[in-house]
Amino acid sequence: MRIELTTEPGDPDRPDEDYASVALPASGQGGSLVLLDGVTPPSGDAGCSHTVPWFTARLGGALGELSVSRRDLTLSEILAAAIARTADTHRDTCDLSHPRTPQATVVLARWDAERVEHLALSDSALLVADADGEVEAVLDPRLDQLPDAVRRQRDAVRALPRGSAERQAEGRRYAAAVEALRNAEGGFFTAAADPAVAALAVTGERPRSAVTALAALTDGAGRWVETFREGDWADCFALLRKSGPQALVDRVRELERADPEGALFPRGKRHDDAAVVYAEL
Repeated sequence: MRIELTTEPGDPDRPDEDYASVALPASGQGGSLVLLDGVTPPSGDAGCSHTVPWFTARLGGALGELSVSRRDLTLSEILAAAIARTADTHRDTCDLSHPRTPQATVVLARWDAERVEHLALSDSALLVADADGEVEAVLDPRLDQLPDAVRRQRDAVRALPRGSAERQAEGRRYAAAVEALRNAEGGFFTAAADPAVAALAVTGERPRSAVTALAALTDGAGRWVETFREGDWADCFALLRKSGPQALVDRVRELERADPEGALFPRGKRHDDAAVVYAEL
């Protein structure tokens, strides 16, 4: 078995809000991988005294432990239990109903001798390679299906000069419009404090014999495909298989530095936290 992972902050002066881990039970029977992308809240009160890295470490740790210790539970049930466990650790001190309470995207995969299960919530990606070399991207499409009015707001922000007062003001309005759609009917969903969101994740399973490798990427690493258009998901997987996760992140950083203002490749942040897990089963 070959397993490689990397995680790198977008800004070396800020803590990395991504989380990546792999668990292999001592029995040697199967394993699991966890990938989280913590949601950076807008400035201002978030109703919680804890940081996003605190939250992703707690949620990610619970997901890793439960995914291998509770094989009787589905991945959706595991996510619900992990959200509830994490919420209970700060329910008495923080306002968990606040829309900016710490939260994260989730990719969770688990395998044993018979099957491979997967779960995706929000905009991180899971790539699954089969015995014939075909690669399927498991994606939660809801963040890409924002209402037209919100998309127009985004395009208007990107058309304004970076660093200008006008762009900052429009950016705040756009961020508020997106925030209003998070964990809301008709919007998109992330793991925060409500276990019920687990039932909305994209899930599935395949026979173990039909899967040769998995790769999970936060959107900071997925920029290779989705922002810079260096290739499709199958090309991205081929790069990971040949050169490993760090090579992918290094290439994304090169592309970001070559277009620092986002003139050619518009994006919300110049650099973003990036995490990748690659596992050959």
